[in-house]
Amino acid sequence: MFEDHKVKKSVVITLMLLSLFLLTKFVSELKAMRFIGSSPTGQSSISVQGKGEVVGIPDLAIFSFGVTEESLIAKEAQDTAATKINDILAYLKENHVADPDITTSGYTIYPRYEYETKATSPYYPSQQTGKQNLAAYVVSQSVTVKVRKLEDAGKLLSGIGEQGATNISGLSFDFDKRDELVKEARDKAITEARTEASKLAKSLGVSLVRIVSYSEGGYYPMYAKTYAMGASVSSDSVTPSIPVGEDKITSNVTITYEIK
Repeated sequence: MFEDHKVKKSVVITLMLLSLFLLTKFVSELKAMRFIGSSPTGQSSISVQGKGEVVGIPDLAIFSFGVTEESLIAKEAQDTAATKINDILAYLKENHVADPDITTSGYTIYPRYEYETKATSPYYPSQQTGKQNLAAYVVSQSVTVKVRKLEDAGKLLSGIGEQGATNISGLSFDFDKRDELVKEARDKAITEARTEASKLAKSLGVSLVRIVSYSEGGYYPMYAKTYAMGASVSSDSVTPSIPVGEDKITSNVTITYEIK
């Protein structure tokens, strides 16, 4: 009888200890759940902004041109277009434009149709019949060119026109090492933001703990000039003078710090 009582007492104590353990674990997990999906820095942070600018003179000119030919025989249109393109490319290479700076940006060939018309009456001299006839095969190739010797840009624009290029347009200026200038502007913006954060924290009487978010935006322009030319240019035409000027790259950053 005494042994049974002792066993029952042990079982009760074991169950009580197990219940206490489970209750402690439940309370611990319940406390942890309060932080799921929440930001520990939501009400203890400051945000600062910084701006960095780099001014430079563009060292790269970019323009594009196209050649378009038509013929009832597709191969003839292709051959004529290829001959003109090859002549233009040879001219560019003679004027020290490197192969990596010449890129075909588009090439198309398609049939062009015209609707057949017929006379129906003196009041309606012509009317479409709905029947289509092949007018020509159209071959078009467009090329993008980078010019590193900026003073040659005007001469090259005139020269390729004399070689048969059409749709000459899109002259713009850019920086060859644009990524380095963007990085320099960004570094300046970050330095300004960090300095501002230190000053603000001192004024507020708090300490900066860590960066909890960062965002960046900016203005990284490609300086464009409009330049259009017809299918041909006379050999005694005046080479256009195209001033470049300088340009500005701007970076804006926003940094959020946890504070205590």
